[in-house]
Amino acid sequence: MPDRHIHLNHRSVKRPSWFAALVIAAALSLATSATAHFLLNLNVRILHIEHLAEGLRVYIRMPMQYLVAREIGPEAADGLPEPAPFTLNDRIDGRVVHFVNPAQIAADPLGLGRLAEEGFTIDAAGSRIRGEVQAIRLHRVGTEPGFATLVEAFGTLNSEPAIPEIPPPLFVGDAVIDVIILYTLGSPVSSYSISSTLDPGLPGQTNTANLILDYGPGNPQVFRSRGLLADPVAISRGTFAAVGTFIYEGIRHILEGLDHVLFVVCLVIGASTFQSLLWRVTGFTIGHSFTLALGFFGYVPKGPWFVPFVETGVAMSIIYAAALAVKRRSDTSRPETGLFLSRS
Repeated sequence: MPDRHIHLNHRSVKRPSWFAALVIAAALSLATSATAHFLLNLNVRILHIEHLAEGLRVYIRMPMQYLVAREIGPEAADGLPEPAPFTLNDRIDGRVVHFVNPAQIAADPLGLGRLAEEGFTIDAAGSRIRGEVQAIRLHRVGTEPGFATLVEAFGTLNSEPAIPEIPPPLFVGDAVIDVIILYTLGSPVSSYSISSTLDPGLPGQTNTANLILDYGPGNPQVFRSRGLLADPVAISRGTFAAVGTFIYEGIRHILEGLDHVLFVVCLVIGASTFQSLLWRVTGFTIGHSFTLALGFFGYVPKGPWFVPFVETGVAMSIIYAAALAVKRRSDTSRPETGLFLSRS
């Protein structure tokens, strides 16, 4: 299978801080267990942006559904819809399901990458830059190698076989692709914007977590946006450019998550002093970060029982915090305790 070897200047690339790793962990915690067909089993897209003397090189990891779900054709003579590019259709228990078509991918190894290039728009100096697909990789959800840093993305796209030996059948909903796209401008790029026209039309797509890591001069900057990126995200090296995206998404995350609001309200009501409130908030933050880190590094169970267990723990945490808030303890010298369970 034709493929190009990409050279990465490791000396010019700094690894993201632990903060960036926790950000990616937060996004990955949005993923649900894989089942079948065109369900949005994973709704995380990660983009690493490498700055070059002649432009940008972008490493993308995304679920395959984003590229093909909208491309299903009308119903054919056999009663099945015409398959989307690089897929096959079948029926299981009366339901139409969609599989990855390895033969078509082998015949056009960069085809999925071209769909990604068409779906993402890089805009610099007021005009769109067209990209050249250099490599793709296909993985089954749960077996994909690390993609948290530019070095990991580079290693995956250069050392892994283009289409690993994946036992068939592979549902499209269980497929993840990695792609490298080179954007050549003839000069370095200091600021640009990223948007996307990819709209798979699937439930849950509005909660898509988009993580953009820009590796310009200095430390990597991490930008976050939720949704389909229909509105461009402006990328620049300004100190507050990336921070602003986190403030905005953080406010949305708290206000749209009733469990977070209830828990924080209980913490505030139950705190009798500023010092008490500070300890409670610190404990909540540390607990949240710790659980995200465990998920990111794979130290959590993968069984179907685990998510309901966490959800129950979240509910119990809120009840416990509420009980502390309404019961003022007479012994104020007794150190406060709390149960800090949270989910992203």
